[in-house]
Amino acid sequence: MEAIFDYFETIPSLHRALIIVGGLTFFWLLEGIMPLFGKPYKKWKHAVPNIFFTLTTILVNLPLAFFLLKTSDWVAANNFGILNWLPEIPLWLYTIIGLFLMDFVGAYLPHLVEHKVKPLWMVHLVHHTDHNVDTTTANRHHPLESVIRYVFTLVGVLVIGTPIALVMLYQSLSVVATQFNHANIKLPKKLDDILSYVIVSPDMHKVHHHYRLPYTDSNYGNIFSVWDRLCGTFMKLDPEKIVYGVDVFPDEKKNGHIGELLKQPFQKYDKPTMDADT
Repeated sequence: MEAIFDYFETIPSLHRALIIVGGLTFFWLLEGIMPLFGKPYKKWKHAVPNIFFTLTTILVNLPLAFFLLKTSDWVAANNFGILNWLPEIPLWLYTIIGLFLMDFVGAYLPHLVEHKVKPLWMVHLVHHTDHNVDTTTANRHHPLESVIRYVFTLVGVLVIGTPIALVMLYQSLSVVATQFNHANIKLPKKLDDILSYVIVSPDMHKVHHHYRLPYTDSNYGNIFSVWDRLCGTFMKLDPEKIVYGVDVFPDEKKNGHIGELLKQPFQKYDKPTMDADT
């Protein structure tokens, strides 16, 4: 465990980029072997805007890593934050607690807030207006959302008192987890159900991408599924009934155009409708 901490404390930017590219490539290939939805779509054409937003996410996140480092150094120097107030515990337990707290404060809560606050929802909308969710959707975030998420992450590091090694470990796990749970793959139902008790599984997260409420406002989890179950935001829906996108933004052509997606947060807000089946 100490070796892992030492590695992530000084993980090179190149290695972080390789994790993104490697995970994307692996799940992209896996989608061709065991797709959840077999309906044909132009996979490469669909990937273009999503890869564009993956690149903007990297460009935003890399320089902001400086602020993460400074915040992490400050909490360590001032013995501030939840992890620094714990009694002495084994490193493995310290790591697990830290990862769970980062997932809650730095991912679950911000995601929930983005769905409940109108201006933030309009920014987050870019992620939801994908009509063919696959592993490339994982990093389909407007540059403004990348900044917003980073602010929440900074707050999380401050409140939790997270060392930089744990921050980088969490972010690396987060990248792979989101690529996995967005991937258009079909796992055996029993396996997916078992996984969903611990981590966010593909079937669990696909519910979140259904085009109508209340399903859109459910299953906010990033890595761990426990927060949705504890906070009452967990829902199930038969994968065969899932329709991707957002009901009030139905234009698939516009939702696949980079220029239109960059303008999407500044469009008129339309209130989503409730699914008739609920």
